[in-house]
Amino acid sequence: MAKKTRYDDQFKRDAVKLLSQPGYTLAKTSEALGVSQASLSNWKKTLLPREQTDLVAENAALLKRLKEVEMERDILKKAATYFAKECK
Repeated sequence: MAKKTRYDDQFKRDAVKLLSQPGYTLAKTSEALGVSQASLSNWKKTLLPREQTDLVAENAALLKRLKEVEMERDILKKAATYFAKECK
């Protein structure tokens, strides 16, 4: 009976990222990494939704920060215009 190999989370994430690269199929990736196709498929099913959730949360935080920075920029533009008129 073959010995089960335990892979760390980073290896699994890297393998799933490799699957998303052009030209890498499930069969090709499993052969290159020495991992079964079933394992890769399971990793993809479990890791991709988690990564997509993380990306959605990061995107929301970045949009919030963008709005704050745009508001700060607009305030600074108005202040610069105001002080430019005062100096004349």
